[in-house]
Amino acid sequence: MRASEAPVRRQVLGLDGLRGLAALYVVLFHCWLYAFPGYPDSSAPRVLDVLMFGRIAAVFFLVLSGFSLAISPARHGWRSGGVAQFLRRRAWRILPPYWAALALSLVISLFVVPASHYGPPDGSSLLVYGLVLQDVFFAPTPNGAFWSIGVEAELYLLFPLILLVRRRFSAAAAVACVTLPVIVRGLLAPGSNPVEGDNWLAPHLAPVFVAGVVGAGIVVASERVRRLPWGWFAVLAALPVLALGFVQGSVWTVRHYFWIDLAIAPAMTMLIAAIATGQPAFLVRLLTTRPLQRLGDFSYSLYLIHLPIVLVVIRRVAPHFVAPGLHTFCFTLLLGLPVSVLTAWLFSQIFELPFKRNRSWKSLMAQSRPSTTVPEEQNQPPVPEATPSRGKSPSARVT
Repeated sequence: MRASEAPVRRQVLGLDGLRGLAALYVVLFHCWLYAFPGYPDSSAPRVLDVLMFGRIAAVFFLVLSGFSLAISPARHGWRSGGVAQFLRRRAWRILPPYWAALALSLVISLFVVPASHYGPPDGSSLLVYGLVLQDVFFAPTPNGAFWSIGVEAELYLLFPLILLVRRRFSAAAAVACVTLPVIVRGLLAPGSNPVEGDNWLAPHLAPVFVAGVVGAGIVVASERVRRLPWGWFAVLAALPVLALGFVQGSVWTVRHYFWIDLAIAPAMTMLIAAIATGQPAFLVRLLTTRPLQRLGDFSYSLYLIHLPIVLVVIRRVAPHFVAPGLHTFCFTLLLGLPVSVLTAWLFSQIFELPFKRNRSWKSLMAQSRPSTTVPEEQNQPPVPEATPSRGKSPSARVT
């Protein structure tokens, strides 16, 4: 069967479940991060080291974002349907909940608990974060999780060009165009491990986003390609990275995220490809269960607003009830985690899902008239986590 004759499914099952689990991990990461000082060599029990890799979750979000965005272009000859239309749809989907979360984060950071050790946000914070320029310019952050929104916004601008290279040349060319400069930069850096700053992470993370874009070709691949054991390929690709991290230790892994990001992206892409082709069946069934589907529905809202809630619990509530360290961490899991999830669900009902289900103000307004309401198809992601250096949450920084 030729690729063009492959069966076409309008919706790829399991991706929302993956998105929900990734967002939940980010919440757990921040519970761990702020309960135990000293990142990355924190005072946390070693058994909890599995929670310290928030940056890896952010990378997964970017791979998943590239994959999800490229599904429709892959089905239409790698054409986006117009640059202006694509950017308008992305802005419609991403910005309303982001701006609402920005307003909430500003209030909490100014009047309840600072978002970073650089002090409360100021006028520059409103300007830089309001225009989603936080990966380009520094300003005191109102929310340490917002760093990746800036990165993703820049990658959206790159997306039509990626599709053009994929369409005119090949998948390998698209990957090479963004990956080779990153590798060269890394090899030329002192000690072959460049120290990342707080800004301009998009060029470094572009290869993981492109990996997802290229991986979306699985939805139009021939049946022979779709039947390949992509799940096992993902395991084999991840094993060397996991083995290296185990041997060198978690602190070394965090301090070498520059290379770890690039090394783990192929395994992530193949995992998503496996889910997209319905394998392994038990995992797809798990990801499509109602709880995970629902979690995936508001995962973007959870990502956007969980961190201020976690900080309030750890720095304002927990000290009145429990001792620092492990007791604070457990207290935050019991209180901060469910409050974050519930608040994110409520937030999504107002600021995310209406824009996710409708693609215009006309359609949005028509929701109040059931007889004329036609919910629009949705299946797009974002993103997703990391760190605070200079006011950002520590998983974004390589030191």
